[in-house]
Amino acid sequence: MSGKLFHAPFIEAHTGYELSGIVERNLSASRQLYPESRPYSSVDELCEDPVIELVVVNTPTHLHYEQGKKAIGSGKHVIIEKPFTVTVEESVQLADMAKERGVFLSVYQNRRYDGDYLAVKAVIEKEMLGDLREVEIRFDRFRPLFGGKQHKEGNLPGSGVLYDLSPHLVDQAIQLFGWPEAIYADLMQMREDVAAPDYFELLLFYGKMRVRLKATCIARESTFAYILHGMKGSFLQQRSDLQEQQLLAGTKPTPAPWCISPETPDGLLHTEMNGKTLREETRSTPGNYMGYYEEVYRSLTEGSANPVPPEQAVLNMKIVEAALESAGENRIIFL
Repeated sequence: MSGKLFHAPFIEAHTGYELSGIVERNLSASRQLYPESRPYSSVDELCEDPVIELVVVNTPTHLHYEQGKKAIGSGKHVIIEKPFTVTVEESVQLADMAKERGVFLSVYQNRRYDGDYLAVKAVIEKEMLGDLREVEIRFDRFRPLFGGKQHKEGNLPGSGVLYDLSPHLVDQAIQLFGWPEAIYADLMQMREDVAAPDYFELLLFYGKMRVRLKATCIARESTFAYILHGMKGSFLQQRSDLQEQQLLAGTKPTPAPWCISPETPDGLLHTEMNGKTLREETRSTPGNYMGYYEEVYRSLTEGSANPVPPEQAVLNMKIVEAALESAGENRIIFL
């Protein structure tokens, strides 16, 4: 799914890239979609091809380290899907190795380019709520039964919702608010037929502000995914970005805005501006994951900033490890 929805369509649509080849255990799907690309039977075969300059590692999490290490060792530029690795130690080793070899290394954080997140970011940057005191960011799904993917829900390193979804929420929290002072975490296995935690709540401490990150697999009814309360007002925002839905339906992305907007208002702003109370429904504008690949392209060809450098991904992994420690020991972990 990662390659089919979030990577290949954007590489194919961007004029600065050529989708040269795809590693696939069952070669039929990629042959039908991208017949001009070369099929590789293994990561080794791909890394040995001198034509390849940039490798995207979007395999199950427990394979990221070894396959990323192999690609970097072959002198390739590398993008690794989130989560970066299973451990902080692995992520630091990859970051150091890329630096030593002089190759580009980035971690894929597409949710920075969601329209709903960008709406929240704009409200914060414009200081529309006054001093923030409480923030909640959720990523809820309704999957009451085991989905069949062992690397997502089975007994494998890096499986479970903490690794699958918290990297998005942690990344957004750090992007919006910086590095927290401490964390308290609660992890739980809600479904009896899965082996990995499928619920988490992470409480991040920021001085006088608290940021709560949550995910569950049994939310049949959706609620606001972003809840911000400040000393002047509140902002509530649904998780309404439609890019994944449109990509699943077969829509082809483009560099220009290509995704539709939500049909109805998806946010609520209630605050005080210029001495007057304002309460209005809001509507986010579409995001575009192409922004990530455009920034990677400019970084590789013009030397501009890496959109998600490995150092940021290492910090993300530190939060994940601290969450595991906190939940295991039932205590606050100071960062």
